Amino acid sequence: MSMSGEARFGGVDSVISVDEVARQARAIAREVSIDQLDALAGTKPRLAIEGLHAGYGQMEILHGFNLRVGSGQSLCLIGPNGAGKSTVLHSIFGFTRIYSGTISTERDGRAVNVTRLLSSEKLRSAGIAYILQDKSVFPGMTVEENLWMGAYLMDRAAEARRAAERVFDKYPRLAARRKHPAKVLSGGERRLLEISRALVMDPQVLLVDEPSIGLEPRFIDAVFEILGDLQHKEGKSIVMVEQNAKKGLEFADIGYVLVSGKLALAGKARDLLADPDVGRLFLGG
Repeated sequence: MSMSGEARFGGVDSVISVDEVARQARAIAREVSIDQLDALAGTKPRLAIEGLHAGYGQMEILHGFNLRVGSGQSLCLIGPNGAGKSTVLHSIFGFTRIYSGTISTERDGRAVNVTRLLSSEKLRSAGIAYILQDKSVFPGMTVEENLWMGAYLMDRAAEARRAAERVFDKYPRLAARRKHPAKVLSGGERRLLEISRALVMDPQVLLVDEPSIGLEPRFIDAVFEILGDLQHKEGKSIVMVEQNAKKGLEFADIGYVLVSGKLALAGKARDLLADPDVGRLFLGG
């Protein structure tokens, strides 16, 4: 969706406003129960949100929002501009004002309330990491120094260096450029560095904001392949906002459609991909 307030779907003459997309999405919205979300998560949720009201200052964006993500599962949030998708990620990581509701993570078989933790505490003690949108690396620092920045919560420099080495062992492409300034990296390499920096603290939940934004098409598949390995080989849980809704749903296990800060639809990602209303409004078909 463009930032101009218009959305283009199908042919070049098919133009509808974001407000109209939201109106039509509200028309197809269905009540989604906690039991349905639990069933989609499939296991005891690693991350759960219950009745969340959140926003910025006095402006409430999310209105009674619920979410469930299981261990080693991926969730893609889609919806029109301004629906509150990124606000969900911000709220989980501690970037918003929480008016009411709870955010909890699973630890040792029990749910732990992390709603009011600071972002640093979310990363250190709750195992939640936020992968920012494009241009979050420090261009004047080397690749290695950027990784060390991801370990800023570790108590000792030696511990941070060992964590960085584990990342280099995982991604030889970064290791080959460890002494290069980040500004010389390709778009795909920068995104890999952004993801890798978030992995230094070995989080269990990855919040991924627009992984394909700003990337050339040839790099996008590589980035999703990396995220897929983290999910399927390392058991990470992923909550993603992706501008390319079709690509995001093709990657994810489950999908949520947000409209005006509320959950309008939820289902298996493949079912949402096959839903003609979802396709018409969000997938360009």
